Amino acid sequence: MKKTLLAWSLVLTSFVTLSAYAQQTPIPSVTQNKEGRWSLLVDGKPYLVLGGQAHNSSTWAKTMPQLWDAVHAMGANTLEIPIYWEMIEPQKGQFDFSSVQMLLDQARQHDTRLILLWFATWKNGSNHYMPEWMKRESKRFPNVTGKTGKLIDSPSPHTEEAMKLDASAFAKVMGYLKDNDPQHTVIMVQVENEPGAWDTVRDYSAKAEKIFASPVPQELMTDALLKELGGVKKQKGTWSEVFGARADEYFHAWHVAKYIEYVAAAGKEVNPLPLYTNAALRNPLTNPMANEYESGGPTDNVICIYRTAAPHLDFVAPDIYLTGHETVTKILDLYARPDNALMVPEAGYANIKYLYKSIEQGMGFAPFGIDNPDGNSGPADKNAEIGKDYRLLAPLASDLAKWSAEGKIRAVVESESHDNQTIDLGEWEAIIKFEEKTGNGRALIVMLDKNEFLLISRDCRFNVQGKGKNAGKTWQYLKVEEGEYKNDTFHADRVLNGDETDWGGPKVGSDPKLLHITLVAR
Repeated sequence: MKKTLLAWSLVLTSFVTLSAYAQQTPIPSVTQNKEGRWSLLVDGKPYLVLGGQAHNSSTWAKTMPQLWDAVHAMGANTLEIPIYWEMIEPQKGQFDFSSVQMLLDQARQHDTRLILLWFATWKNGSNHYMPEWMKRESKRFPNVTGKTGKLIDSPSPHTEEAMKLDASAFAKVMGYLKDNDPQHTVIMVQVENEPGAWDTVRDYSAKAEKIFASPVPQELMTDALLKELGGVKKQKGTWSEVFGARADEYFHAWHVAKYIEYVAAAGKEVNPLPLYTNAALRNPLTNPMANEYESGGPTDNVICIYRTAAPHLDFVAPDIYLTGHETVTKILDLYARPDNALMVPEAGYANIKYLYKSIEQGMGFAPFGIDNPDGNSGPADKNAEIGKDYRLLAPLASDLAKWSAEGKIRAVVESESHDNQTIDLGEWEAIIKFEEKTGNGRALIVMLDKNEFLLISRDCRFNVQGKGKNAGKTWQYLKVEEGEYKNDTFHADRVLNGDETDWGGPKVGSDPKLLHITLVAR
């Protein structure tokens, strides 16, 4: 009897401790300040995602060790990793959360936060992660029908039963996290993955055609939305009557977004963690038609549709595999909106130099495929490369997130032309030169005060000239210190002077440096 009472006492103590911990630890959130800038808050403090995303098939006990090796090699504070509907609900109504618990346990052991990616109805436009018991009933859970009548390898967003099953499973996942993750190891969840359809602009099934011939929902008929969507033929009517040539794409985007909203709302009702979905992008410079990219996802031209149709998503996010300086910077600008927070949850390694721009405008960054599950030549050297940045940034990550929300950060990236770039610093103008023409140059400047700055840079040279009341004045570096952050404070390792500052300003090579710079006008 005493043993039984002791056991119950231990259980009760554990429950009370977890409940108290949950009450003391604020749930992560995405917030917007009065200036319209966004922040991710974790443990009640601004949080910057210095992330890495696993390969698609890495959430298995055998592949996890090398994934954690990759996380540590790059110094990431956050791992983005998929969880699979087919694994979690192998039989209808029978749930297995062992994979989720494995991730929670291991992430805590490795002192790393998680962003879970819900691979369910959509993964890169297809339904390959639906449970087998659903895949076997293709008529009950149909794919979209192409314009010629051919079935396309993409699920129809007009299948209410599939939508409800997805929502039910997702709510179970979110409930499991609520009960088993009071310390919020999981800080965010991605709902679906690159939703939409390839090889067709929309579903042309008989059911979809009937809906397409009905009036456009009133939620889309505001003056602001119609203006942003552009090309509006009529102020009311069917999809074709209102949107003309873009009607098919807007129709598909609306219904994919409404489907995701249903899933997201079910999950958030149980556990209000931040939620988002991601986009396979289109060329942001040429306004192509949707037969050239994945139609129906949150591409730049339909962000407003998603923000209207799916209010339970905190934001939509770009997966940046397109390259070219003008293209990538345009993508970042398009997704950093007053109604949409910017985070880059997935990027090709060719774009890791845009990490600093992502910090200036958003909440975080992660390259895709950081591990090497198949034993091929993997990204180890590239992980080490971005690791140089992550390790320098990590000690001041929370401050960087706060400064970004306060509008104190400016960043530039070396373009294909290697031209100098300038940064407005109020009474000063920074001149960033990319003299070595490596193609990897970047600089991030934090404006601490009118004459005081932090510079994080690599493969570039920093200099300034006066502007405003300092225009034309003689000036000099009062002090240039090279150092690091420890315990929320800059610590100087050395003071740079003489040859390190006199010949065109401080220069940083391929290893990133943190400089504390103070200027004085004379």
